[in-house]
Amino acid sequence: MIVNDLGAKWGLDEPLRSSHLSRGAWDRQRRTARFILPGLIAITLANAPVRFDREKVLRVKPQDEKQANIIKDLAKTNQLDFWYPDITHHVAANMTVDFISEKEFQSIQAALDQNKMHYEILIHDVQEEAEKQFDVKEDTPGRHSYAKYNNRDKIVDWTEKMVHKHPKMVSRIKIGTTVEDNPLYVLKIGEKDERRKAIFMDCGIHAREWISPAFCQWFVYQAIKTYGKNKIMTKLLDRMNFYVLPVFNVDGYIWSWRQDRMWRKNRSKKQRSKCIETDLNRNFNVSWNSFPHTKDPCWEIYRGPAPESEKETKAVTDFIRSHRKSIKAYLTFHSYSQMLLLPCGYTSELPPNHEELAKVAKIGTDVLSTQYERGPTASTIYPTSGSSLDWAYNLGIKHTFAFELRDKGKFGFLLPESQIKSTCKETMLDVKLTVKYILKHTS
Repeated sequence: MIVNDLGAKWGLDEPLRSSHLSRGAWDRQRRTARFILPGLIAITLANAPVRFDREKVLRVKPQDEKQANIIKDLAKTNQLDFWYPDITHHVAANMTVDFISEKEFQSIQAALDQNKMHYEILIHDVQEEAEKQFDVKEDTPGRHSYAKYNNRDKIVDWTEKMVHKHPKMVSRIKIGTTVEDNPLYVLKIGEKDERRKAIFMDCGIHAREWISPAFCQWFVYQAIKTYGKNKIMTKLLDRMNFYVLPVFNVDGYIWSWRQDRMWRKNRSKKQRSKCIETDLNRNFNVSWNSFPHTKDPCWEIYRGPAPESEKETKAVTDFIRSHRKSIKAYLTFHSYSQMLLLPCGYTSELPPNHEELAKVAKIGTDVLSTQYERGPTASTIYPTSGSSLDWAYNLGIKHTFAFELRDKGKFGFLLPESQIKSTCKETMLDVKLTVKYILKHTS
């Protein structure tokens, strides 16, 4: 491979595409190398977005631990970007495993066939599917569209317009800045009375999960549009406030649009490491040090050098702490897998009010035509540490929920725009019923 030859030529310690790293880690190594490659090659590497031509997304369900270990071994010797679960450590028997086979599909296919492991190709060409995401035409050029994915600049402009159009119902709060000095904006929906009950919602903590910020935009728009018309929404806004963070991981979201559609983490730089960035949903101060596999900066779930080390995490935790008396629920939105997750992720022990949380989750998901699995994070999806969900619960916010939106893997992180409306409509219904219960049953 040309880049590996260049890496050897210019004195890198190892070939640029190290076999034990994920696509994200490889891409970070490649960017590190840019500064030692001369002339035109350096410029080309620096400006060229990551492409995924002919790369495939495979689904495998290992039937036993032996087959699970085969997948783990394949990850050591091939370039696999895990979509579900998030890293190889979580791969287990009878678990659905989705991953991108980057350049070595034939060898992986041969290994699976040799071990009689059934697999399914979910996406035949990731680059083609990424480009097909944009399958909705703009109704009116220049108007903010809730049926399309919007980049960071459009979302910032939209927040300004919402405040301008609805000054009595919407206000914008700058809660901090990112490492790249982008502002973090929360939209407050409701009256100015800070003593009213409140709900905190965030979207886009992982950059590549584009349907998540799309929902936060949809929620704000529909909440305002249906106030005075929809009975439930009117009741909620008459008695509560909503704090909505449309994009949590701003820098990463920008990068996912400009350079790498599959980007997950933020964009912070780490000293003494060839890898950079932190998974913001492993950076909260709750069981932060409990899982060894979050310690490596080159992993996609790197926890950061310390709890709340990241400016984004710190801004959100400071804001929630300062409004702790009024915030009665914390809702965070992710994708994909169609799940409604409850505390806790770092232990199999159930929280004291688990039965109530399960009851609320059932109320919201039972009315949906789309099937959602629900349950504690650790047993429903996989164990996690340092998550925003568990941090908010341990802070004392006893109604916390993490939504894993559509789909179940056909498109994964590349959900087409044509599914935005239907996804947001069903999620909106779930959220309204959840918050209605919280309004009635909290003091």
